Amino acid sequence: MYRHICVPVDNSEHANGAIDLAVLLGRTFGARLTGVHVYAGRLHDSRFKQMEYTLPERYRQETEMERQRQVHDSLIRMGLRLISDSYLDAMARKAEAAGLAVERKTFDGKHHTVLLEDAQRSDYDLVVMGALGMGAVKDSQLGSVAERFIRGTTKDTLVVKTLEPDDASSGAIVAALDGSPQSFHGLRLGIALGKALGRPVEAVAVYDPYLHYTLFKSIVGVLSAEAAQVFRFREQEQLHEEIIDSGLARIYQSHLDIGRRLALADGVELTTTLLAGKCFEKVLQHCRASQPWLLILGRAGAHSDEDETALGSSSENLLRLAPCNVLLTGGRFKPPLDLLAEETVAWTTEAEARMERVPPQVKGVARAAVLRYATEQGHTVVTSSVIDEAMALFMPGRVPEKMRAMALGVAAAAIRARGAGTTTVCGACGYAAKGPGPVVRCPVCGADADRFQVIDSAELEAAAARQGGAASEEPLPGITVRWAAEAREALGCVTDSSLRRRAQDRIEKHALSRRLPVITLETAVPLIEETVGRESLGAGWEPVRARIAREEAGATAASTAPALVWTPEAEARLERVPAGFMREMTRQEIEKAARGAGITTIDLARCEEWMVAIRATMCQARGTRAEAGA
Repeated sequence: MYRHICVPVDNSEHANGAIDLAVLLGRTFGARLTGVHVYAGRLHDSRFKQMEYTLPERYRQETEMERQRQVHDSLIRMGLRLISDSYLDAMARKAEAAGLAVERKTFDGKHHTVLLEDAQRSDYDLVVMGALGMGAVKDSQLGSVAERFIRGTTKDTLVVKTLEPDDASSGAIVAALDGSPQSFHGLRLGIALGKALGRPVEAVAVYDPYLHYTLFKSIVGVLSAEAAQVFRFREQEQLHEEIIDSGLARIYQSHLDIGRRLALADGVELTTTLLAGKCFEKVLQHCRASQPWLLILGRAGAHSDEDETALGSSSENLLRLAPCNVLLTGGRFKPPLDLLAEETVAWTTEAEARMERVPPQVKGVARAAVLRYATEQGHTVVTSSVIDEAMALFMPGRVPEKMRAMALGVAAAAIRARGAGTTTVCGACGYAAKGPGPVVRCPVCGADADRFQVIDSAELEAAAARQGGAASEEPLPGITVRWAAEAREALGCVTDSSLRRRAQDRIEKHALSRRLPVITLETAVPLIEETVGRESLGAGWEPVRARIAREEAGATAASTAPALVWTPEAEARLERVPAGFMREMTRQEIEKAARGAGITTIDLARCEEWMVAIRATMCQARGTRAEAGA
């Protein structure tokens, strides 16, 4: 781990906190400590010379002026050195109490420049410094010395921002993972620190499925009609919804999976969290909610050049805003970056041969689409028929055989008849399931089938009717979304136009990716509050919250209505259906049929009758799909 730790000291609260933390790490890892203080003697000398003309007349005689200069120089040199010694004495006492020796360094010069020069010629592998110095004021986030040092150094730097007494039992270590070698090195540091200090360790990864949607909307108004036809917004957005967005999520989830394996190899149980949105914003929100002890970041991210040493924008924003200590690392570690699906799904020789014929520029996207489809449907071996099914589902417009497209349309009609407007969404990561069969496992986060939730379009339409009805909008050519009136009014409560546009884009993308037929208050309000911040919405937001409360009260009242009664024989028959998604889906379909028929008691005969109908619909869909792959 760390062998030589440097601590710049200036007797400020944060610098003293840095001493305490450095002593803890030094004792834990057996590291050497060096305390450094920089004083500005030359600056004082320059200032005194600038002020000489303001001295009273009696001090401006040449003999007296020379004497004053000598006295000032002597006092400044002696005083600043005495102060430096006292700062370093305080550090030495704490280190010696922990059984550690301290090397002492004192310099005269410009603070950040001298610290950078000293770090460059020394063998420090960690610098622990306070976020703020003696000049800190109420709204300070990061001191000028810390900022300039961090920008100029390549050494690992731990910036102390919290001043609470150290408590090894509280506060996790959070490492931000984006797949870059720097972020994986940061995770390894977090694993080692967590193991040594007895703190829990968490890895957080963030992918952004909203950026392209915002970019598409921004260029709609500047493209000519001919250019818009060439750009084909509908196909572009469908490509993102069907393949690219979930592919991004799966890639970032794979980073977390690899991180979990790295931690297990060191005997550490790693908690992982996958978030969707802007990287620094989501990590910041996560830190504000979970209050970790330490956040570990790579100096630059996955999109930086191999030899880049500059501080990345997300790292800089988090360094300023994170409510915890921050460790920035420039070290690099490259683990095997195989996706989880590549490890758990095998390919037949024929399937691999087919993929070899795919043009190189789209091979990665096509392979990812097939793997996600196979994982979702529970296949552990990809065959040619699985490739046919996946390609027909994800890219029907490009399937050469017209009969396959026709068969897919028949299958889709059968599914709609069976599902009556339902969408199956993973409750863990929000992935909307695709394909006619029941989900076996989420291809993005790996969640089991019982984590999937069925979204009933009829219920959303009813909610929209209660919320003033729904109106259609076309945010992109060929792409339509419907907003409930009250949801649109809630969005209008955001007075900042840029934040309002951002919230709207996120809400519309959320609805499109989850196949929601209409955007209701329940969909819009949480995303508005997450984007803008509830505290920034003011008193005008309270009526919106009141409407949400009324909707929730109405839902509670509906849930207390007399439930359907299953006879013991019917329940016993249902228990023979495979547990998880299949059983839940069967129960929902039977109860939907019962309500439609006005029946309140489901007996064995009715149960068998409706199960036969459900099975026939599923077989029809699967049979059609098999014909499409023939």
